[in-house]
Amino acid sequence: MSLLTSVDARTSPLDDFGVLLDDALREFLGSRQGADGELGDELRRLTLAGGKRIRPTFAWWGWRAAGGAPRADAVVRALVALELLQTCALVHDDVMDRSSTRRGKPSVHEALAARHRRERWAGSARHYGDSAAILVGDLALAWADDALVTAGLPADALQRAWRPWQDVRTEMITGQHLDLQAVARREESLEHAVRVAALKTAAYTVERPLHLGAALAGADDDVVKSLREYGHSVGVAFQLRDDLIGVFGDSSVCGKPVGEDLREGKRTPLMAIALSRAQGNPGAQRLLRRCLTASAVSERTVDDVRALLVDLGAVAAVEEHIEVLVATGLAALERADLEERACDELVRLAHRAVARTT
Repeated sequence: MSLLTSVDARTSPLDDFGVLLDDALREFLGSRQGADGELGDELRRLTLAGGKRIRPTFAWWGWRAAGGAPRADAVVRALVALELLQTCALVHDDVMDRSSTRRGKPSVHEALAARHRRERWAGSARHYGDSAAILVGDLALAWADDALVTAGLPADALQRAWRPWQDVRTEMITGQHLDLQAVARREESLEHAVRVAALKTAAYTVERPLHLGAALAGADDDVVKSLREYGHSVGVAFQLRDDLIGVFGDSSVCGKPVGEDLREGKRTPLMAIALSRAQGNPGAQRLLRRCLTASAVSERTVDDVRALLVDLGAVAAVEEHIEVLVATGLAALERADLEERACDELVRLAHRAVARTT
């Protein structure tokens, strides 16, 4: 059992991780008021605007599954780092994808460009917005490191956590780069699309957060292995669901325009499967490739591609693969000696991750 089981006996009586995390997040961001100016303001605006807190939640239940205490303030404070890492990723991702909204409000680069226009500053408002947003993301990454190392963890726990923390940062960046490359190289292979999903989402969203939580608790190799196997499978399934939402989701629910992934030419497993199934159908292939490569995609093209994805069976294939991945992940949990309540919660989280609409 980790030393952290006895750390921070003075905690909230509520065993409600979401409440505890939001309190810790606000406390940390409030403590950073100072010379960061509009960068910090935008960082706080986005981070506190909502979000599902998926990464810290998986990390918390990785901690609990490996025997960590139900109440441990230092661990909650440490997991603020994962939410700040997510802020970094969202800000940079929106710049790269030219996304105008995030969580139902203007994306950071759009908000900063709008301020440039209102204040009638010199130069290009778009360039200013993009440049300042990159700095917001950089600041979020720096603060993520700060949140982890200043959380009050025992030295041995912090040392155990440092390796998965290094890995999650690097894999997030590598996955984003592969995503950029896929568009630039007109990548169409399913293998490449799944690799991007594994790095950009599975490792970053589920697998490494679980690893981080388990490492904090001093988990043995077998527990870490089982949690990572579960995390990889559920994480890929999460991304496949995200791909479907990005094409078929309700903008009033998910906070982003319907069909945005199609307009951005995302090389997702969904599109890779569709292209493979369109072999021998030149018209279908032309439509799919036009959607992937055109500088502007009309609403009619989006509607036509959505219908085609269904007709080709690509949607059904993705749904089937999601079910297989979840079953594989849950089987990995059964092979490990995990705390019972935490294991039940991981089962519930797996089902929630793939049944969501946002």
